Amino acid sequence: MKKSKITIVGIGPGSREDITPAAIEAIREADVVVGYKYYFQFIETYMKPEAEQVATGMTRERDRARQAFEQAEGGKCVAVISSGDAGIYGMAPLIFEMAEERGTDVEIICLPGISAFQKAASLLGAPIGHDLCIISLSDLMTPWERIEKRITAAAVGDFITAVYNPKSHGRYWQLCRMKELLLQNGRAESTPVGYVRQAGRDEQEVKITSLADFDPEDTDMFTVVIIGNSQTFIRNGKMITPRGYYNEAAGEGEKPGQSIMIESFRTIEKELSRHDYPLDHKWALLHAIHTTADFDMENILHTDDKAVERLYNKVKDGSLKTIVTDVTMVRSGIRKGALERLGIDAKCYLADERVAELAASQNITRTQAGIRLAVEEHPDALFAFGNAPTALMELCELIRKGKARPAGIVAAPVGFVHVRESKHMTKPFVHIPKIIVEGRKGGSNLAATLCNAVLCYDDAEALRPGRDL
Repeated sequence: MKKSKITIVGIGPGSREDITPAAIEAIREADVVVGYKYYFQFIETYMKPEAEQVATGMTRERDRARQAFEQAEGGKCVAVISSGDAGIYGMAPLIFEMAEERGTDVEIICLPGISAFQKAASLLGAPIGHDLCIISLSDLMTPWERIEKRITAAAVGDFITAVYNPKSHGRYWQLCRMKELLLQNGRAESTPVGYVRQAGRDEQEVKITSLADFDPEDTDMFTVVIIGNSQTFIRNGKMITPRGYYNEAAGEGEKPGQSIMIESFRTIEKELSRHDYPLDHKWALLHAIHTTADFDMENILHTDDKAVERLYNKVKDGSLKTIVTDVTMVRSGIRKGALERLGIDAKCYLADERVAELAASQNITRTQAGIRLAVEEHPDALFAFGNAPTALMELCELIRKGKARPAGIVAAPVGFVHVRESKHMTKPFVHIPKIIVEGRKGGSNLAATLCNAVLCYDDAEALRPGRDL
């Protein structure tokens, strides 16, 4: 005689390729299949023709469980279906609880399935590669105060967080509150957020954004949201949380200095007065503020449209091979690791023995003389100025005479004489990408860090500065 049993089956998120062979076999064997009526569309083809369907609506879980036991206790082989994995916000806990309550001897088997958050993660890239938690925002059976504590714990613990039941017709504010709690408890605005609607089904939608730009209104009960941790980044349209194996294997683990710099950038980003800056401008701005601790940079740092990105692309395609600086301190501040990694040569002509002779014979400053020599040998370099306005003015004159055609200009001389004027002289060259620190402020360290922002622009989207420290 066939022994009565209930098999709790996780049928996956909905697509045929995501249901396990064990689940299919259990459904084929069942005399009775019990489940939420919406889910039968995904498994009807696997049911034997004479199998009975017990389909009910939402919030009828206890009723479904009771009917499953009644059928099994009557000698039937029963399959209870749940979407995703039946043990994750599914029917499995209820079936086991009810079995204890009834004191039944019905055999219970639980088959795992691919959970919606796993399917969503695979579509987003690799966002759950480290410690993670799952939180349901439904407060039907869990007090909201307890849910808030769990959200706060996830934020403080820096857990990747998968969110179930983010929003429904009656629950419209909980996800907004979760976003608020995450930001209040240290999660950066730049934290990647991915969300997938109807994962694995015909209506599937996949989106990736940042925590700052994430709109909770763009979700519903069929959406799974995955919020990254402090290490999560976006690359080539995919959301990735590194586990650490690659860096460990390559001997390139994150250095303490880089960790501090990453945390500093996240702190600066939170304190910016605006959060809608274009990425390449923001990247330069974060570098400038990190170097100077001066939030006035928001007002005085000017970048031409996509200047940082355009300069970085010139580095990548090999058309920008040289950086010329007005003084040696600027050259010294440009990271040697970045220069070596990208094959860029940084030069300052002040120590060139020809400079003093040229300066004396032409009655010009040594920095002016250095720029004249540099233009003769590297007319298409990126020119960076952090000290001498006369050197910047010299370059402008040489551009007007057709002798220089810079790949770009970093204009950050500092001081009180001719400083503003030198920067005004630079702006009319609309065809040249320019990064300018307006007014009297500037400095060698500032010019150098703006060059570094260009050289490591491919780290901007992930907000992970300092790889060349």
